[in-house]
Amino acid sequence: MGIRRYLQHWFTGRGFSLQTTEFVPETHPIRQWADTFPWDAMVHAVEQSLSQRFPKKRPTGGRPPVSPRVLLALELLKHELGESDEDVCQRLRTDVAVMYACGLREVAADRSQAHFVLPETLAQFRSRLDQKVMDDLGAIQAAAAMAEGLVSPAHLLVDTFPSEQGSQRVTDATTLYKAQKKACNS
Repeated sequence: MGIRRYLQHWFTGRGFSLQTTEFVPETHPIRQWADTFPWDAMVHAVEQSLSQRFPKKRPTGGRPPVSPRVLLALELLKHELGESDEDVCQRLRTDVAVMYACGLREVAADRSQAHFVLPETLAQFRSRLDQKVMDDLGAIQAAAAMAEGLVSPAHLLVDTFPSEQGSQRVTDATTLYKAQKKACNS
C-alpha cells in the first residue's frame, strides 16, 4: 500500500502544496542522512514482521493509520537527534527536512492539526518492533552501505588508550597489525 494512501488526510489541508524535495537542499544533513537508507527494504521487513505477529483486521472509526515508513523514519530520527517522542513528532509538523526524511514529498497541512503523528502512536509502533526485526533492519542497512561502498567488511581496530601523537608506545593493536602484516607477507 502506497505512502500516499496512508497519509491522504494530510494532503487535504488548505493552502498551497509544498514539495519537500524542492525545498530541502541536497546538502542538508537530515536529507543526506535519509538518503543513505534503503527505505523500501526496511519498510518491507517491518511490514512483514508486523503482519506475522498482529491481526490484519483494523478497527472501524478513529484516526486513519500512519504509514510504517513515517513511523520507522521518526523512530530512527528520534535516536539520531537524541529527541523525545513529543519533540520528534512536533518536528514532523514544523521541519520540512524531517518531512523529507519521513518520505513525504508533497504536503498541504491544515493549521488546526497539532500533530501529524501523535507521540503515543510512535510509542506504540516502537513497542511492536521486536529484536528480530531490529536485527533485520541493521543487516539491510549494512548490506546497502557495503553495496554503495560506504563501509568495508574488514574489521576496524581501535586503540582507545590515550597517548601523545608520535609516541612509540607498543599497543595490542600495533602488535596485532604487525602480526597480520607478517602473516600476509609469509
